[in-house]
Amino acid sequence: MEERGLNLLWSSGDIQESYMLNENGRAVVITGASTGIGAACAIHLDRLGYRVFAGVRKTEDGLALQKDCSDRLVPIELDVTDLATIQKAHALVVKLTGRDGLFALINNAGIAVVGPLEAVPIADFRKQLEVNVIGQVAVTQKFLPLIRQARGRIINMGSIAGLSAMPLMGPYSASKFALEAITDALRLEVQQWGIHVSIIEPGAISTPIWNKSATEASEREAGIGQELRSFYQPMVAAVRKIVGKASKRAVPPDTVAKVVEAALTASTPRTRYLVGTDAKLRALMVKLLPDRLSDRILTWILKLPR
Repeated sequence: MEERGLNLLWSSGDIQESYMLNENGRAVVITGASTGIGAACAIHLDRLGYRVFAGVRKTEDGLALQKDCSDRLVPIELDVTDLATIQKAHALVVKLTGRDGLFALINNAGIAVVGPLEAVPIADFRKQLEVNVIGQVAVTQKFLPLIRQARGRIINMGSIAGLSAMPLMGPYSASKFALEAITDALRLEVQQWGIHVSIIEPGAISTPIWNKSATEASEREAGIGQELRSFYQPMVAAVRKIVGKASKRAVPPDTVAKVVEAALTASTPRTRYLVGTDAKLRALMVKLLPDRLSDRILTWILKLPR
């Protein structure tokens, strides 16, 4: 199985005809499937019988994913910021799905840039938007004709941070707020072809993205001036403490995978799916509370300096 996986992972030119003819499951492309929510979705949907094309950036990630899945799952090289890999992934999916088209695209790839907006390097902010916003649109543009062909569905992986911004999460929240707007616009644009577009809005999920972003934030913090660092040190310390407690209550990524299943199987899927108690509470605060009152409550909960 490893040899077959390697061939499919990096090449669209040498595809076995038997694979194309013998698999009957609906085809799904998932970006950012190496770890976390993306991997959980790939494994869950594979077990449900879908033909999963799992977007990964490294060969070893694809092979590791295959160990937990059936032979239906195909790892594909897919970097959402690299148009060449998007094109190659598209060519492979076209070759393997033929006239069936693509039942679903799950735009899950993402990174989290965190830190005070005053101190985040502009290059890092651009990277945040390039991956979480521009990359999602680039992939959607390429695969949309296949989805139209199958009258399929698009699921964007948002966040409660796209409805409610938190201190030190400005870049990440900006990208997820943008994804909300993209989802709303796209939903109206493609409804004429029977295509449904939904966005998933998880709260705290136990995934590697936050450990990685915390490490990168520490490195970023070390690179700014001492005076600027001292301005934000009390806030950084307070937020880190709260985040540490929240991480212990984070729900597993499988929870999100089951919500993705619901969005794929509902005759009329919801436009938005909140995942997690914390996400539902924060969404309720946004809906019911004036900004100033919400700010005071968050300042008290997070123990922010005033």
